[in-house]
Parts: sequence; structure tokens; C-alpha cells
Amino acid sequence: MRTMRDPADERSHVTPPAWAIALGFAIIFLSWGTTYLATSIAMKEEHMPPALFGGVRLCMAGTILLIVPLCRGQSLRLTGGEYFRLLLVSWCLFLAANFLINVGQQKVHSGVAAILIATTPLWMGLFGMFWPGGERLSWRGWLGLVIGFAGIILTMFDHVMDLMNDYYPLFILASAAAWAVGSLLSRHMAMKIPHLTSAGLQMLFGGASQVTLGTLLGEWHQLPEHFTPRAIGTFLYLLVAGSLMGFVAFNWLLGHVSVAKVGTYAYVNPVIAVLVGWCAGETQVDYLLLAGIAVILVGVYLVRGDHEPSKEIELEPD
Repeated sequence: MRTMRDPADERSHVTPPAWAIALGFAIIFLSWGTTYLATSIAMKEEHMPPALFGGVRLCMAGTILLIVPLCRGQSLRLTGGEYFRLLLVSWCLFLAANFLINVGQQKVHSGVAAILIATTPLWMGLFGMFWPGGERLSWRGWLGLVIGFAGIILTMFDHVMDLMNDYYPLFILASAAAWAVGSLLSRHMAMKIPHLTSAGLQMLFGGASQVTLGTLLGEWHQLPEHFTPRAIGTFLYLLVAGSLMGFVAFNWLLGHVSVAKVGTYAYVNPVIAVLVGWCAGETQVDYLLLAGIAVILVGVYLVRGDHEPSKEIELEPD
């Protein structure tokens, strides 16, 4: 959902039991790995309006997250510059990235969407080279970019000729690129804001922006026809599992294990998404798709390991 700073300075001195760490990782892998199928059901089968579906959920999740710092007696008062920077980041992460993946999954299978979203670190490595003061890639990083984007071509090989008429996979790639830009903005904009406060405000700002966009697109008129029990179920699942349970587990793990270990979700989630989509009969698995997963993840591994582990980590657009 957004780029977070490494809370190493806030890490607890008490080491939690191994089962608690394992449970935290299981929650992240299962909650975020299954959100793609839930989104696919809502978009493809229930025909939910993409902007309102994402926007209302983000507003609710952001409000719930902000209750936590308020109960702790923390103030939400920020400077005008901090609010503007949060708004800018939220537009990239949610108004653009979250909305685009919802639009893309109107046609793209959940497993393929997860694989394409896994290219986010590749986009970050590419865009980061042109960022003021950004990191320059070594030969290993460049090799990772080439391999990663070759994996995209391999994954979409059977659909390349259809892209002129069916351009929905490009929305997914654009979502990954927008998420990379938002993550870079957050990384280079110094804001001394607590993690939950920053995340909650970004969700709230991004959700409100999506609701505004959905209103301008006339999506409210689609709700009476498509507001089915199944649509409500996917909405609640994405709210509870994707936006709340996954994020709470993620934030807790960052306080007890290294950022690099938490970041393994970037490699696990696409595999889970493909398996879940295949078990549900929604995603067709063939040798090209499996090869694409392997090639893209090798590229991501090379790019992510091209420099010292970042003090930040990116969350899923869902």
C-alpha cells in the first residue's frame, strides 16, 4: 500500500517466539497473495466499479488505522508541506496504482496480474537511476532489469498479438510503474511521521481521491445493479485481510525481523496468487506462465540485491 521506513530503532528488545514470527509471515503471504483473486472476482465477475470499489475500501481502512494513533493520544496535526507530500504520494499509490490494477483485473487473470505487479522493484530500479540523487545500477542491476522484462514478455507471449485489442495487461504494468514512482517519492521526501499515521492518511487521501474520480465517471449508478452478496464478501475480505490484517502483520514483523526478510513477500505472493487462481479455476497455468514467474523473480532478486538493503519496503497495491 505505501513505502514504509525501517523501524529498526523501534525494534523490540524482547524476541517473540518462533511461532509468532511464522504466523506473521503466514498472514502476509496468505492475505496479500489471495487479494488478487478477490479483486478479480469483484472486477471480472461482479463488475464492481473500479474507482468506488477501491476508494470506499481505502477510506474505511485509513479511518480504522488512524483510530490507533488517536487512541494512543498521538496528534494527527501535520504541517501544510507534510500534508501536500502525503497527498502527492497517495495519488501515485492509490489514485493511480490501486485504481489501475482494479481496471486491469476486469480482464486479466489474478495470477498474471500478480506476476506483472511483481515487476515493481524493476520499475523502481529503472526510475531510480533518473531520480535526483538516485542510485545507479551496476551490471548486476542492469542484468536483472533485462531478465525481468524478458520475463514479462515470456509471461505475456501468448497474448502479445492481442495487446492491440486487449490492452488490459498494460494497465497492470502501469499500476506497477505508478507504485514505483509513489514509493520513490515517499523514499526521498523526508517526513517524520509515525508509520500508522502516514499509512492511514495516505489511504484516506487516496481513497477520497478515488471516490471523487468514481463520482466523476458516474460509477455510483452501477452500484444498485452490481451490489451483490458476493461483491460485498470480496469487499470485506479485501478490507479485513488485505488492508488491515496484512498491514498489521507487516508492521509488527518490521519491528522484530529485518526488512530483507519481510521483503520476501515480493517473491512468495505471485506464486501463491497463481496457485490460488489455478485452484479456483480462474487462472490457466502453463509452461510459459511458470517460466515467466521464474524469470521475473530472478530479475527482481538481482535488482533488489544490486545495492545495500533499503531502509524502506513497498507494500502491495491491493
